[in-house]
This record gives sequence, C-alpha cells and structure tokens, in this order.
Amino acid sequence: MAYGRRATTAVACAVVAAITLAGCGGGGGDKKADDKPSASASAAKNTPGAEGSSPSATPTQVLAQIKGEQDIEVTINSAIRDSDGFVTVQGAVTNNGTDTFDADAWVGNETALAPSGASVAGAVLVDEAGKKRYYVLRDTEGKCLCTMKLLGIEPKETRPFFAQFPSPPESTTSVEFELPTMPPAKISISEG
Repeated sequence: MAYGRRATTAVACAVVAAITLAGCGGGGGDKKADDKPSASASAAKNTPGAEGSSPSATPTQVLAQIKGEQDIEVTINSAIRDSDGFVTVQGAVTNNGTDTFDADAWVGNETALAPSGASVAGAVLVDEAGKKRYYVLRDTEGKCLCTMKLLGIEPKETRPFFAQFPSPPESTTSVEFELPTMPPAKISISEG
C-alpha cells in the first residue's frame, strides 16, 4: 500500500511539473541575440530614435539627413502632429567622425535653456509660409521637452533623440527643421 501511494505521488508530481513547464514556455522571456530588433529598437540604434517596442514590417522612414561639422549626421525619421496640439520630431544622431562629440552647441544661445545642457533644446521648426518659428517646449523647470545628456557620443555611435514643439496650423504640412551649427532640412509633418 505504501508503494502504491508513492507511485501515485510520483505520477502526480510529474504531471504538475509538466503542466508548470508548459505554462512557462512559449513567449516573453529575454530576447535572443539572433532575434531581429523591432522597428523602434532599430530606429534607436541605427537611424533615428523612435521610442516604443512595437514590431513593424515597414523599414524606418527617413524624412531628412543633415551632415554637419565633425562628421556629425542627424537623421530625422518622423515629425508627428498629435491631437493635443504638439509636433514630436524623432530621429538619431550619428558620430561619423574620429573624436567624441558633445551636443553642447545644440542647446542654443538662450540662457533660459541652459538647464537642458547638451541637448537639442536649440532646435526650431520654421513655417516659411506662415512666417512663424516654433521653439522646443519646456517644462516648469525650464528644461526642454527633448533629449538631454547628448554627451560623449563616441565615433561610429548612434543615439536617438526627440524634440517636442507647439504644432503649426493643420494646413502646414511642411516645415524646416533647424539645429544650431547644422544646415536646415525640410521635413513633412504627418498626423498621429
């Protein structure tokens, strides 16, 4: 009789272990090295910095590429107008040079933006047709609503960035993106 109970207990334990293992498999977990990155991870690493983790079958869009001093390249992947009246520009900064790059000059000359430090706080959207300039938004502490701490970008390194602006009128679908020390670039605004 003791042998029968032990056998039943062993079978029950094996069933519970099998069910537990089956429930643990098939999803989630750590990403394997051979998994393909999502579109947003690809954007953050290779081209511009869209944030998020939804996979996408379409390749990362490039609205503009700007090449400036020290072989720094800025790629803009999106400029999306949301229903709350903001335009968010996302992209990436790539250091194609041989020296480490700090984006100190991109904060602009305005002293109120100094708390933002090395950032894209000096970026501007220019609506030429409407004859208006749109500056990066700020929080209550005067820091930009943009990527900060753009310091120590090593040669061949790419970092994502974003900057949020007040939205031009809905009739404005094309603006010029300007960043201190870099040439301007025409970009299209899409609806979010």
